[in-house]
Parts: sequence; C-alpha cells; structure tokens
Amino acid sequence: MVLADRTSLLDPARAGAFGEAAIWESVGRGWRQLQGSFRDLGFSVEWHDFTAEKEFDWSPSFHPGGVEICLNLSGRGEVQAGDRRLELAPETAGFYFQTAAQLKGRRVGGDRHRFLTVELSAKFLALHIEPKETGFSPLLRDFLTGQCANAVSSQIRLSLEHQRLVAGLSRPPVAAAAQRMWFHAKALEIASAFLYQPDAVAELFCHRHNRQNHERVQKVIALLQENLAESPSLQEIGRRVGCSQFYLSRIFTREMGRSIFQYLRALRMERAAQLLQEKKMNVTQVALEVGYTSPSHFSAAFHETYGCCPGLYPLKTLGTGLNGGV
Repeated sequence: MVLADRTSLLDPARAGAFGEAAIWESVGRGWRQLQGSFRDLGFSVEWHDFTAEKEFDWSPSFHPGGVEICLNLSGRGEVQAGDRRLELAPETAGFYFQTAAQLKGRRVGGDRHRFLTVELSAKFLALHIEPKETGFSPLLRDFLTGQCANAVSSQIRLSLEHQRLVAGLSRPPVAAAAQRMWFHAKALEIASAFLYQPDAVAELFCHRHNRQNHERVQKVIALLQENLAESPSLQEIGRRVGCSQFYLSRIFTREMGRSIFQYLRALRMERAAQLLQEKKMNVTQVALEVGYTSPSHFSAAFHETYGCCPGLYPLKTLGTGLNGGV
C-alpha cells in the first residue's frame, strides 16, 4: 500500500490560512488548544467545555486534509458524511476526516459540551504508519490512500481508562519545556486506541478470569473517584465489587502497581492540586474536600507528593488545567 500525502490535494493558501480560534470565539475560554499545531507539527490537542444556548454548527472547525478524533465526555453531537452519521452521545468517541469542507457537524442546544479533540494531518499519520502495516481501520486506509474524500467512523464507547487518559491531559507530569514531546506521545496513544481495530484473536483467547479481575479493578477506581471525601472501607469495596477484600487487594496491587490506599491518596492529591489551582478554597477547605480532617496531615501528604506546601502550589504551577476539570 502506498500512503498518499493528502495535503497535496489542498490549496496551499487555504491550508495555510485555516485556523480555529475565530471559529470558537463565541464560546470564549470554552475552547483551548492544549498543545500542538496542525500545520507545523501535524497534530493538535484541543479541549472544549461550553454550554450551547442553541444548536451549534462546529463543522467549520474540522481541518481539511486531516483525521480528527473526538472523545466526548458530555453533551450530544453528530458528524455527518453523506448518508453516514456519527452520533456522539456522552462518554463515546469516534473519528472523521475530509479533504475539503464536506462534513456536517452540529452540537445540541442546551447541553453542556465537554470533549477533547485530537487532530492529525495526513503527513503526521504517514510518518507513524508503516505502508505494509495491517490492523488499522479500513476508513483510515481509505483516507491515506486517497480512496475516500470524507467519512465518519462508528460510535465507540469510552472506557474508564479512556476517560482517565483525558483527565490526565489537564496536568502534564513533565516540565513545561517537555510538554510538546509529552503531548506528541499522547496524541499517538489516542490514535493507537481509536484508529485501530480490536484484536479479535487476542480477545478470543483471553482468559475470562483475567478480564474479570481487570473489570473489578476498574470498578474499585470508579468507587474511589466518586467518594474521595468519605471513601468506603476495604470490606465495603470488596462487597460492592463482588469478591473478598484480601483477594481484591492482591489483584489491585498486581494490576496498578500500588495498593488501594496508595491509589486513593494519589487521587486525593490530584484533586487537591486541581482545587488549589482554581483558588476558590483555602487549604483547610481543600483538605476537608478530599477527605482529610487534619490540615497538618494533609499538608504533609501534599508536600510529599508535589514537593511544596499546599499554600504555595498555585504559585508553582502555570495553571494549564482544563476548564472546569474533566
């Protein structure tokens, strides 16, 4: 298979002039480019958080000559290519592409829309996909070989892991100078998750026991996230998940590399850091919000995690979190 450079099909002047900032002016800070440049780097990672008072046409934001992956956390939308339509319900995802302004897209009025988009140019994809490679979506193959001008994928359900991936983009765990490289890797990670077909053979021989354990661990994480301030006891968690607390502790540590308590603490510190950045609560209020009744114990745990006391944390960071959290 020969990969075609789809950007050669575009008018260079038009491709160079395309920009999204003006398109999203009506939502203000409801649109933010987290990292990248579609034209210069071949990828762009963007966060959206806004409430549409009426139906919103977002198709002008779709880059010609590129594939866009949308991870939709809340709000309803759709993208249409001819008679095919991608329905984006809450906690779903999908991708779409066009060589010219042919796609139609809308966001439902009255909904709060929270979603992440990863835009990838044809040239960027060609650099990372081997010509003889198999396993990626036939739609992507059609795009890269020039056999299709525009298309939309089927709806994909977002897993808890996908949702945590989106949440993690709000706080890059690297220095500011390294964030372009970090987001580049994340763009590829998201592309590998949504542009490739499931490995049916691997799933066929996957042990049911391992799948059950993985699902149990995901349920534990969801319970912890929902109850940061008053987390249930280990015994209660085991009852809700459906296995003994001792077995649950073993499989959780084996899969996540840390105990349930250590993971809960990490979640609390992550939430505390977000609240401190928002500057709407003082340190004592933040401590109570994430389940610490002792401000001194909270401060010690926070200092151990982030290397500074809670009160100084907002000054240490640049406040690059996603609007409203994810």
